[in-house]
Amino acid sequence: MATSPTEPSSWPPPNEPSVVIVGAGFAGVACAHALGDHGVKVTIIDKNTYHQFQPLLYQVATAQLAATEVMSPLRGLFRKQRTVAVKSAEVTSIDPGSRSVTSSTGEVFTGDYLVLATGSTPNFFGVPGAEENTFPLYSGVDATRLRNRILQVFEDADLDPSRIESGALNFVIVGGGPTGVETAGSLADLVFHVMAERYHDLDVRRARIVLVDHAEVILKPFSDRGHKYAHDVLTNKGVELMLGASVAEVDSDKVVLADGRTIQTHCVVWAGGLETRTFDGLGSLPRSRGGRINVVEDLSVEGYPGLYVVGDGSNAIDGNGKPYPQLASVALQAGGAAATNIVSNIANEPTKPFRYRDRGIMAMIGKRAAIAELGSQRREIRGWIAFLAWLSVHASLMSSTRARMDALISWMWDALSHNRGPAIIDDPNLPPIDWAHPGKTPVQAESDDTGDGGHHIPLVP
Repeated sequence: MATSPTEPSSWPPPNEPSVVIVGAGFAGVACAHALGDHGVKVTIIDKNTYHQFQPLLYQVATAQLAATEVMSPLRGLFRKQRTVAVKSAEVTSIDPGSRSVTSSTGEVFTGDYLVLATGSTPNFFGVPGAEENTFPLYSGVDATRLRNRILQVFEDADLDPSRIESGALNFVIVGGGPTGVETAGSLADLVFHVMAERYHDLDVRRARIVLVDHAEVILKPFSDRGHKYAHDVLTNKGVELMLGASVAEVDSDKVVLADGRTIQTHCVVWAGGLETRTFDGLGSLPRSRGGRINVVEDLSVEGYPGLYVVGDGSNAIDGNGKPYPQLASVALQAGGAAATNIVSNIANEPTKPFRYRDRGIMAMIGKRAAIAELGSQRREIRGWIAFLAWLSVHASLMSSTRARMDALISWMWDALSHNRGPAIIDDPNLPPIDWAHPGKTPVQAESDDTGDGGHHIPLVP
């Protein structure tokens, strides 16, 4: 239910139970759909007018897919569910006690039940310069921004090949989990195949793609054989793996590792971890590692009647006392489970504990290369079979038939060719990279420039 600061709203009727959902990611959308199927009055709030398929953002960043292929109009998802209202608003504060939400423009949304599906944000772990100088991958805007930077450095290097010496074609990926590994594989295909064919006068062989992670293996949740397979695929694609290493600092033109090594680069992808999105008013809620909000078995928060937390921000615990992973499949199931429990609560029936049905894990490691460990027994498949399985699963999770068809066409075209249609810079106001003043932002460079030709000491890699 929404009210303005001066005029109360008449929807929904005062005696009809209503639910407010904050966040239109996998968990929020699944919860709203399930409640809408039961005729429950729902208000789902998100600052974006679209739902994004977050696991595929790296493919937007590396020009495998267009941004529109991983985004669906939010109102279109609920066009047949008349009891679900979509509100485009930026939430600034949440009162869990009164189950009310306030937007940046003053609207207040209140419900008998409140579902927090607010997701997560990048965790930079206090690394100096990481937030300012890296490209995370947690929104469509992030993915488009990263794609533009990748293409921009190629254009700049083509204008002046000497910029390769300043790291123009060096790409650093921080994080060896699924996002980091999938980005590395897809980026290698883009750089060493697609771009190599497009930039005839540029020695693309001099490009470097470096993946840095503090662990000794990549794709840690997988088996030892999976670790080796992913390692071999990436290295064969030309990706350098710096494992057992950590990032100490990120500057505008380099990454500094904890052991003192530096990598000159103007494009750093941050896939190093998550933390829960925070809002004013939630300070009293019980939290665990990464800021995840503690919930009881039915996904509600103890001591706060009518409050449920689902998705990446929820610290839901499995039967062995371990928190469920922050995966899209967990979020989808949790959103549906929360809806079922709200419906039960409205009917004065007992709620049920949430139990995640684990169907396995999978990762794409580049063109025609993937790995999957399926079922509770973790049966492993690799290569083309895993690649096709990955395509099938991710297509089935998309929100519309049109999105599935568009994505499948793009995937198969990419698998069978060295061309990527979305590899274009679409921002006419893209800020230029300052190649003349290493380690300084354009503002710093302008204030420091005395017009004497700019004498700078070259960085030693």
